[in-house]
Amino acid sequence: MRKAKFRYVADIIKQRVDDGEYGTKQKLPSEYDLADEFQVSRLTVRKAIALLIESQVLVKSQGKGTYVIDAPKIESGRLGLQGFTEASQAYGRDSHTEVISYAKVSHPSKNVLDMLQINKNHEVSVYRLVRCRYWDNEPMTVEQIYIPEPLVKGLSKKDFTGSLFKIIEKQEKIAYSQQEIEAVLAKDHIGKLLHVSVGGPILKVQSVTYTAEAKPIFLDTSYYRADKYRFKTTLIRHKL
Repeated sequence: MRKAKFRYVADIIKQRVDDGEYGTKQKLPSEYDLADEFQVSRLTVRKAIALLIESQVLVKSQGKGTYVIDAPKIESGRLGLQGFTEASQAYGRDSHTEVISYAKVSHPSKNVLDMLQINKNHEVSVYRLVRCRYWDNEPMTVEQIYIPEPLVKGLSKKDFTGSLFKIIEKQEKIAYSQQEIEAVLAKDHIGKLLHVSVGGPILKVQSVTYTAEAKPIFLDTSYYRADKYRFKTTLIRHKL
C-alpha cells in the first residue's frame, strides 16, 4: 500500500531531526515553505506536523511557529539498575538487539580475569558477547560483555537478542553495578554502528555487575551516544 503523503512528509522531517539538520529548539520552516519544498498542500503539511506533535518530536507555539522539542537525555539509573530492555519499556520505547558476535575467549586478558575475580589457574571459561542495542530503530549503545561460562552454559548467539538480565537472573540475583565513565572519540567501527561521525563524542562506560555478596557477575564495556545519555555511577537493583 502506498504511504499517505502526510506520513511521507512526517518521515522526512523526523529524519532531519534525528540527523541534526533540525536541531533541538529550532523553529521549523513555515507551513507554506514546507508545502512548496515537498510539492504538497498546506493541509498535508499540517497533518504531518500534527503527527509529529503527537509523537513528541515537535511542539507548536501559538502565533510563533513549530519547534523541535528539547528532548531530555536518557538517564541511566533513573529507576535504579535496569537492563536496556527494561529501560526502554520504562521510557515507552520499542527496543531490539543485533548480536554481532558471541564466542568463548581463548585467552582472557589479565584485566578481564581480575575484574571477574577469576583465578587464571581455575578452569572457568569466559565468553565475550558483542551487541548493538536499538530504541525505535535508532542505535543507542554498543555492548562488549564478558561473562563466566557457568552463567551462559549451553546458550548460543541467538539466545542474546533480548534481555541479558533475564538470562542472568535465572541463576544469580543482580544487586548493583559500579561504573566508570569517560568521554571518548568514536572510532570507525563504533561510529558506524552508532551512526556517529568518526571522531565524534561518545561515552565509554565500563561496569562490573555484582550480587549482593559482591560476587562479580559480568564485565561490560559499552559505548553510548553522548547526545542521548547521562549516567549515575552506582546503581542499586530495585525489586521488580
